[in-house]
Amino acid sequence: MDMLADTLTVILAQVQKPTLAFLIGGMLLAAMNSRFEIPEPVYKFIVILLLLKVGIGAGISVRQANLLELAIPAVAAVLVGVGIVLLGSGTIARWRGVSHMDGMATAGLFGAVSASTLAAGMAMLDDEGIAYEGFIGALYPFMDIAALVTAIVLARLAAECRAAAAGPAGGGVAVAAAGFGPGPGGGLVRSILVDTIRSPAISALLVGLALGIFARPDSVYDSFYEPLFRGLLSILMLVMGMEAWSRLSDLRKVAHAYLLYGLLAPVVHGGLGFAAGVAVHHLTGFSAGGVVLLAVMAASSSDISGPPTLRAALPEANPSAYIGTSTGLGTPVAILSIPVFIALADAVIGF
Repeated sequence: MDMLADTLTVILAQVQKPTLAFLIGGMLLAAMNSRFEIPEPVYKFIVILLLLKVGIGAGISVRQANLLELAIPAVAAVLVGVGIVLLGSGTIARWRGVSHMDGMATAGLFGAVSASTLAAGMAMLDDEGIAYEGFIGALYPFMDIAALVTAIVLARLAAECRAAAAGPAGGGVAVAAAGFGPGPGGGLVRSILVDTIRSPAISALLVGLALGIFARPDSVYDSFYEPLFRGLLSILMLVMGMEAWSRLSDLRKVAHAYLLYGLLAPVVHGGLGFAAGVAVHHLTGFSAGGVVLLAVMAASSSDISGPPTLRAALPEANPSAYIGTSTGLGTPVAILSIPVFIALADAVIGF
């Protein structure tokens, strides 16, 4: 009974947080046939500002970390982020009735990282007096960006292959175009990868990351980007909520797929992160607290960088699928699983 009460409390807390609350607010506006709208140029400007902020903040964290100590855990974070998306591409994205684009967007969001869930994990470890590395916060952009780029590239590749296969030349065109056969320009894979890197969303993330690492943008970050961030994110969520409502009917027949994925994926993904953390522990002496937080990052799903990135890069994907599943279900499960990872780390490694 106490577990049920705790679960309902966590879910209610998530509904009251800005990300999900403003998303629901946008859905209510759409349900009332409101004429509220944000001009497209303004919307694009907001997205770019948000992603620059996320990138710069991540770059500052990386710059302030010890790069030698960071290297192996960062590689592990990248591999976990990519692995989560590949796992999603073989599960939710292949579920009967689920749009492949929606499934890949959902996998990308679950592979990316929630800064608030990571902060919750740090707070729990602090309360228990469990030590962890000071550079842990700098790991999240490696997992975050790796997952988002992988999801976008795989989604675009699948869409282009389906389009090529449906053409007059049939499946052979798809194989050649995908870069698995001879062809000018290196094939479709390289083309999509280049297009993804050049896209406004990923470009903003990467240039922000580079500025945070190699420049000293701290003053403009603190005085401009940080104060504006939450307000701009709330506007973005309103717009995405309105779009989600208009496409909610698409999910009626496959809602059970997203429900199952949202409940199970954080635990499975957290297990992958935990296993990677244990491997890093044996290689470098990575702390048990660090192992827990790597598992928490893997279990979490992005509520900040992911939605605007996916909205800009995969506009065909349904926000009510990937945001509703991640924020509405995945985040509460990830937070509730933190004590499990702490107990597991104590049993396997010891504090």
